Amino acid sequence: MKVLIIFAHPEPASFNAALRDAATDTLKKSGHEIKVSDLYAMKFKSELSGSDFLSRKVQPEFNAFIEQLHACQTGTFTPDIMGEMEKVRWADLLIFQFPIYWTGMPAIMKGWLDRVFAAGFAFHPFTASYYEKGLLVGKKAMIVTSCGANQEMYSAGGKHGDINALLGYITHNTFEYTGMQALPTFVVFQAAGQSKEQGTHEIERFRKHLLSL
Repeated sequence: MKVLIIFAHPEPASFNAALRDAATDTLKKSGHEIKVSDLYAMKFKSELSGSDFLSRKVQPEFNAFIEQLHACQTGTFTPDIMGEMEKVRWADLLIFQFPIYWTGMPAIMKGWLDRVFAAGFAFHPFTASYYEKGLLVGKKAMIVTSCGANQEMYSAGGKHGDINALLGYITHNTFEYTGMQALPTFVVFQAAGQSKEQGTHEIERFRKHLLSL
């Protein structure tokens, strides 16, 4: 299997980085091919704007939807977007790894989705190319995330609510909308407060989770 890890954490020595490295090591040892997009290290541009397109269809007004469709037809996205699209085309499985920020993903990863999962590339509403007919049908995707709160807080009856339901805007409205199969989310709760032993345990749990997919 070909696996693309889209990784968003600003600290190279973070626990999230250790999880990423564990995934890379585990999957390679199992015979899979791995590519990693480390968004902070790449200084990936997070905002969708007119500068994403080498050739604009409409001037001077900027309509992102029209420009994305045009760029898909003409191959005129900027090189950073084109490079990430090639990785997505290559991959069988996309792993989105990030820490929870305000019950969601960091802005840099949201920007990756805004710019890379473009109209005409990941979906096409004019041709009803979404959900079962999404343009990324045949691929799988999963979330790997960490949060500061405990599991009780992020449970169905907890103060924050069920984390799987809260992340549904990604697993359903993004992954499944573009045709991908959403795999179970892997969550590490109370990541900042764990001991070294607990961290080691979570990494081993993650390795087993990956091998069970």
